Amino acid sequence: MNPMRRFLFALAVPCSLLAADIPPLRGLSRTNLLEYKAADGTKKNATTTAEWENRRKDALAAFQQVAGPLPGPEMRSALDPQVIEETDCGSYVRRLIHYTSQPGGKVPAYLCVPKTALTGTKTPAVLCLHPTENKIGHKVVVGLGGKPHRQYASELAERGFVTLAPSYPLLADYQPDLNALKMPSGTMKAIWDNIRGLDYLDSLPFVDATRGFGVIGHSLGGHNSIYTAVFDDRIKVIVSSCGFDSFLDYKGGDIRGWNQERYMSKMGGYIGRPQDVPFDFYELIACLAPRHVYVNAPLRDSNFQWQSVDRIADAALPLFRLHQAGSHLQIAHPDSDHDFPDAERHASYELISRVLRPAR
Repeated sequence: MNPMRRFLFALAVPCSLLAADIPPLRGLSRTNLLEYKAADGTKKNATTTAEWENRRKDALAAFQQVAGPLPGPEMRSALDPQVIEETDCGSYVRRLIHYTSQPGGKVPAYLCVPKTALTGTKTPAVLCLHPTENKIGHKVVVGLGGKPHRQYASELAERGFVTLAPSYPLLADYQPDLNALKMPSGTMKAIWDNIRGLDYLDSLPFVDATRGFGVIGHSLGGHNSIYTAVFDDRIKVIVSSCGFDSFLDYKGGDIRGWNQERYMSKMGGYIGRPQDVPFDFYELIACLAPRHVYVNAPLRDSNFQWQSVDRIADAALPLFRLHQAGSHLQIAHPDSDHDFPDAERHASYELISRVLRPAR
């Protein structure tokens, strides 16, 4: 039995793609992620984490070919946080804030602070990234409307975590001018806003960052969580709900949905040939090792195929084992549609708590 699996099925799982049928990624195996190109150009299998660092660096460089380069230190302006409004929510306080992620770029976000933190108990923090929501944006994750089962920022605050829920660029009321801000894509803008959000959390006197941070997101927030975590190792636990499958499998290989300004416009160059996209979630999930990763992949998700998620997880597992962290990759398969059901959401909270809260 695969140690990652949280659920077993009586029926055999149909697998339309065998490893031998899956096209390579930049000339390397998409399923044998231990394979890397050595300095002399030959292919080898990594036997140490240091050797696999060659492929990890190549994977992040390939991602940036499409999403654009990660901003440098020149973009790290003063955060200049401002509280716009504050609401008493019983066990915690919810603040609508703005922080400056780069020169000329203010990010709206909700900061939820347990009252215990305000009275002197330093508390771990979780970055809460919202799904696609073009009417109320980040309000959905703090319980201010939208679909149910998305209110993870408020639920985690009720469980004693500081939570930060930034807006995603070009959704709802957050409409930054990417060209004026010199941002190459909406995806990279979101990554940078999130990284600067972690900087903001790190600056708060009531936040305990000694064990790192968590990140959680559904759908758009699910892949936004992965993208952010591969670039910021301060994140020690990653929760991705309905957030990904392979580009080979997404909508039968029709990747037009990724070709938007708020995502990655350069994906337009790969429409009709998803096998040529220089990055894929196969490598990105592997890049998260040895950190804790919880993936919710429902059986009836019409956006992302759970079978594809399993192929990715099976390919990434050897990397977690190489890091002596084979149990750190968990996959849940609830019998639901594109949703984050209570049982899986609460299980992810338990994992976040185990990772971020010191043993008592």
